[in-house]
Amino acid sequence: MGMTDLTGRVAVVTGGSSGIGYATVEQLLDCGAAVALCGRDAARLEGATARLRDRFHQARLLAQVCDVLDPAQVAAFAARVEADLGTASILVNNAGQGRVSTFADTTDAAWLEELQLKFFSILHPTRAFLPQLQRNRGAIVCVNSLLAVQPEPHMVATSAARAGVHNLVRSLATEFAPSGVRVNGILIGLVESGQWRRRFDARPPEEQALDWAQWSARLAQKKQIQLGRLGLPDEAARAILFLASPLSSYTTGSHIDVSGGLSRHA
Repeated sequence: MGMTDLTGRVAVVTGGSSGIGYATVEQLLDCGAAVALCGRDAARLEGATARLRDRFHQARLLAQVCDVLDPAQVAAFAARVEADLGTASILVNNAGQGRVSTFADTTDAAWLEELQLKFFSILHPTRAFLPQLQRNRGAIVCVNSLLAVQPEPHMVATSAARAGVHNLVRSLATEFAPSGVRVNGILIGLVESGQWRRRFDARPPEEQALDWAQWSARLAQKKQIQLGRLGLPDEAARAILFLASPLSSYTTGSHIDVSGGLSRHA
C-alpha cells in the first residue's frame, strides 16, 4: 500500500497512457484506488494497460480511447466509468504538451489550437465528471506548467494558455467549494518525457558522445535548474497524489511547484 489508502475510491486520469499521467495511474493503483484512464492513441493506451495489469494483478482498471476535446466522447467515458467502476471521486486533468513558438511565428490558427487544447482538455472532463465528484465531495487536480507564472518568450502561446488555466483553477475552486469539491494544480518545470527523449535522440553531432544523464544534466545547467537535473514523472505524480487524496483535505485553489528550483518568482 502506498502513502495513503484510497481503497474504494475511483480515480480518473486523462492522458494516462504515458509520462506523468501513467506515473499517476501507477501511484493511484498502488494506493488501492480503482482507476480509469484515457488517451487518444489506441495502441499506446493498450500497451500502457497491459503493463499496468502485469504489475497490478488485482487492479480495477478501465482504459478507453477518448479525445478530451470532443465533449460527446468525454461524456460517454464518464458514463462508462460510473457504470463499470463506480462514482468517481478523483479527476486528474493531465493536458497535452507545449508548443514552441514566438509571437512573430504563431498564426491565429495556432493560437486558437493552443488555447482550445489547454482550456477544453480541462473544461470537458470537469463538466462531465463534476456530478460524480460532487456526490463524493471529491478532488480535481490540473497538471500545469511553471510557464503559467514564469513565461518563456519561445513558448508565447503555451505560456499565455497556461496562465489562463492557473487562473481557472482558482475560479473553479471558489465555485465548487460549497459542494465540497477541491480544485488544485501542480506547476512542473522540465520533467523527463518522450518529448525530451526525442530531442536527445536528435541531438547535434557535437553532442553525440553524451549519454542521457550527461545530456540532461547539461540541459539542467543551461536552464539553471537548481537541483541540477530534470524531474521524473514519479516526482510530479507524488504531488498529484497528495492533492488528489485526503492528505490535502484543507487545500483548494492552490498549486504545488515541482520544478527543481527552476522557479524565479516570489
